[in-house]
Amino acid sequence: MKKQVLLIIFPLAFIFFDPASVLAQHSDTTKTTVKKTVKVQDTLHRLSEVVITASRTEESILRSPVSIERADTAAFKLSAAPSFFDALENIKGVQMITPSLGFRILNTRGFANTTNVRFTQMVDGIDNQAPHIGAPIGNAMGPSDLDIEHVEIIPGTASALYGLNAINGLANFMTKDPFTSQGVSIQQKVGLNHVNDPGGTSAKLFNETSVRIAHKINERLAFKVNGTFTRGYDWIADDRTDLNPNANATAGIGGGPASPAYDPVSGYGNESSNRRTVALGGRQYVVARTGYYEKEVADYHLQNVKADFTLAYKLSPKALLSYTYRFADLDNIYQRSNRFRLQDYLLQQHALTFKNDIFRASAYITTENTGKSYNLRSAAENQDKAFKSDNQWYTDFTNGFNQSRLAGSAVPDALAAARQLADRGRLQPGTPGFDSKLAELSEINNWDIGSALRVKDQMLHVEGQADISKLIGTNFKRNTGLDLQAGFDHRSYFIQPDGNYFINPDPAKTGKTFSYGKTGGFIQVGREFLENKLRLTATLRADKNDYFSTKFNPRFTAVYSPVEEHNIRVSFQSGYRFPSIFEAFSNVNSGGVKRIGGLKILSNGVLENSYLKNSIDAFQAAVTRDFNAGMTTSAAIENNKTRLVKNYYDYIKPEHINSFEIGYKSLFLDRNLKLDADFYYNKYENFIAQVEMSVPNTTAPDSIPLALNSRATQSRYRVWTNSQSTVYNYGGSFGLSYRMLQKYTVGGNVTYSKLDRTTNNDGLEDGFNTPEWIYNVSFGGDRLFGRLGFNVSYKYQSSYYSQTFLVNGTVKHYGNTDAQVNYDLFRHKLNIKVGGSNVFNKYYYSYLGGPSIGGFYYTTFTYTM
Repeated sequence: MKKQVLLIIFPLAFIFFDPASVLAQHSDTTKTTVKKTVKVQDTLHRLSEVVITASRTEESILRSPVSIERADTAAFKLSAAPSFFDALENIKGVQMITPSLGFRILNTRGFANTTNVRFTQMVDGIDNQAPHIGAPIGNAMGPSDLDIEHVEIIPGTASALYGLNAINGLANFMTKDPFTSQGVSIQQKVGLNHVNDPGGTSAKLFNETSVRIAHKINERLAFKVNGTFTRGYDWIADDRTDLNPNANATAGIGGGPASPAYDPVSGYGNESSNRRTVALGGRQYVVARTGYYEKEVADYHLQNVKADFTLAYKLSPKALLSYTYRFADLDNIYQRSNRFRLQDYLLQQHALTFKNDIFRASAYITTENTGKSYNLRSAAENQDKAFKSDNQWYTDFTNGFNQSRLAGSAVPDALAAARQLADRGRLQPGTPGFDSKLAELSEINNWDIGSALRVKDQMLHVEGQADISKLIGTNFKRNTGLDLQAGFDHRSYFIQPDGNYFINPDPAKTGKTFSYGKTGGFIQVGREFLENKLRLTATLRADKNDYFSTKFNPRFTAVYSPVEEHNIRVSFQSGYRFPSIFEAFSNVNSGGVKRIGGLKILSNGVLENSYLKNSIDAFQAAVTRDFNAGMTTSAAIENNKTRLVKNYYDYIKPEHINSFEIGYKSLFLDRNLKLDADFYYNKYENFIAQVEMSVPNTTAPDSIPLALNSRATQSRYRVWTNSQSTVYNYGGSFGLSYRMLQKYTVGGNVTYSKLDRTTNNDGLEDGFNTPEWIYNVSFGGDRLFGRLGFNVSYKYQSSYYSQTFLVNGTVKHYGNTDAQVNYDLFRHKLNIKVGGSNVFNKYYYSYLGGPSIGGFYYTTFTYTM
């Protein structure tokens, strides 16, 4: 442990014993000149910040027509976060959740989840999602700290311009240009986590090595190569809260480990599909199989490798053609409805881009191979089933209970003895037999009997954009004052059926690759009025999906700038999200429940003949209650059959949002104080979500209630469909940043998010999963003493109700402090940064069902040749 701590803190010695720092002396006149120069540069920087993501054309960030946040390399260097991606958590309006040390999720403006298909993430305008997921795996295939130039985030729908399902927001990671940013850079990061872990895990080392090589061969040709290798030990999910505490309330038994229906949050194999209602001693009890905890079936060793190569060629001074190849090989924990161990998970992307001052065109293909990944829940429940079938286990449990009762044991003791007897011979975690069976299950591509995740697919995207005003000629804009932009895109997914996760929906093409595509385009017109103080823009986008009619997304914006430093913006826009390939085409055998896509070709016949699970659960609970009160089973069924509700959900449709926003951005106090504020109001319709239902094995009306009272006489499904609710939410954010004495920056922001109301409230709409309040405050400087910089920041978020398919409940509020000091050596060629996130090591959950997160302490060496 002492050696590990020394690896983190020993670079501090260099900070205080740098000879160049000691010998450097400057006259008062020189210092004054430097201060004035720095002040001018800071002011110019504030006024010259340019963004392209908000309008797909270069514009001043002050006059952006919608809310947009920008952070560059200077901000990332000053941040106390371990990486540029982690630093995005402190940006105004951003919420970040943590399913894994190697996998964090960005979101804005509500309805967050661990696979955020409503938020688009791009690198240099190229979508870097994992195709079958429909969302990126954090920054797995994104740029490294060495290659990031700046990040632009649109908090709010961006569908009108991008059509990429960006109805919650969009982030665009802009990388460094090999023509203007050359040389060799090396970064070594050494970290430590799991310090005083309450779960008993000892402190673990983290290592990350990054290299960037960029070279301009001549005035026309340049290249760059990046590589990052990361190793560590993931955060652990070990929440043992009982998800089923009231299952045996009518039998006088409470929840917790003593309950025969115990279902801990981070335990698998004891979910709804692993439970039965069993008659014992004249009463009925809900009994679950024992299952295993996540940390007993998961490998928490993290190892991620990513690299990219770019070759850029200037056809002319204003025309650039570039090719980029990216890949990522992942071993870490990932989460969507279930949690997974990603193992040898490979993402690759080839992208070709052309751009000049009139045109921009891109074509890229992303391939995905899930390698040897496996489902943690399926691994746990099928460990139990491989040891003993459900029928045999429940028979042994019943016999064990009866034997104990005959011997005079009380009911709680008899239930414990029954489990002990039924579990006799069960494989124990950590033993060779257990490990061998776990490895065997991870190769079986059927979640009813195995746990393998075996998906191979590709995503092909082609797009183009033109500045019509320039294309027509310089006189057009001079005579009309109009800016015209137009663009198109086409995207196709190619899915290779694996027989479990995906099947070809056409029976005549079983086993053959099938596709799913969309084509769209937009046109945008803008004009300035009132001596260029007022700018109006209108955008119209149309998208046609293979399985849905054409959808139109309009956007209208206005920006009023009475003077350069003060800007007021107003916008209205609409957005659609088409179902991802998982939501549209999934066909998963999962522990006795069939998960199917919402398109009619997948769910035809199921929706029409099924009954909703929540009504079946209520029906079965009422039958058990009446039986325990003295009724016969048949009488209890007859008494409660009206509780059963026939499915009323329809085939899947695209989600839709209408969003209104108003904002204000300005500079004060000699342009040293920056203020940015926004307010929005959203209306969502047709949320895409899952609903569980069962089809009874009979069509006779009188026999249906009897069939739905037993798991053995019904087929269970989990189907992607749409909520029937219309959901409204609103919120806003406010940020201040003040530069003082030319070397300190103090700033803060606050974000408010509120679920306004839900009409119909069918319970199927996605959880809002967003804290009502988030605020960040920070204080730092980049030239405190010579070349010493520092930063301290604090982030707080209020408690919120978390609603996911895995678990529902309240996430407690938390506040974290991050801090860092950094120092430049050897004429700024070597930077040493020592810091920590959550430095006071207060373990917390960012969402329910996820891991417990503690402090992370690091030292980073960055050397640029």
